[in-house]
Amino acid sequence: MTGARAMSKSLIAENQQLQQAMRLIALGARMAVLESETSLSHERLVRLHREITGQSPSKGQLPYSTDWFLAWQPNIHSSLFMNIHERLDKSLALPSTELLIKAWELYREEMVSQGVEPMLSITRAWRLVKFVHSDMLCLTLCTQCGGHFVTHTHEYGPGFKPFVCGLCEPPARAGKSKRAGAIH
Repeated sequence: MTGARAMSKSLIAENQQLQQAMRLIALGARMAVLESETSLSHERLVRLHREITGQSPSKGQLPYSTDWFLAWQPNIHSSLFMNIHERLDKSLALPSTELLIKAWELYREEMVSQGVEPMLSITRAWRLVKFVHSDMLCLTLCTQCGGHFVTHTHEYGPGFKPFVCGLCEPPARAGKSKRAGAIH
């Protein structure tokens, strides 16, 4: 009986991993996210990706720079996502992958409801969470509006220079473009 119970647990766990991978693929996650967040083999994930999307997964390395998250528009989007992520993390007991998915879906819903194209993909959101958890980036309080924005860790705050966000002091050319993700 113990062997049957162990086998059913492994089948259930494998099914949960497949369901999670399918959700991530449907949201546009790249292979690095899938491999990090599930225990499924690379070959199985590639086959699953092909089956769901009808094409092979994108190749190439993921961007690995914290700087993208600090540029004016990406910072607004990244900060919104991280605030949602942090709020959900404090109020719900969710596994990390579920937390990522829920936070990103709420971020995307908010952008769509505002008529704004989301700038932050699920893969970039995953990378952002990794940067925050590794203490490379953090949420910093704006000294003017009181909002929390993504910044380099230990750059602003007590004992450092005060932080003013890109909404309170936008760059000179902010909002001049019709680019996707522009805040109007």
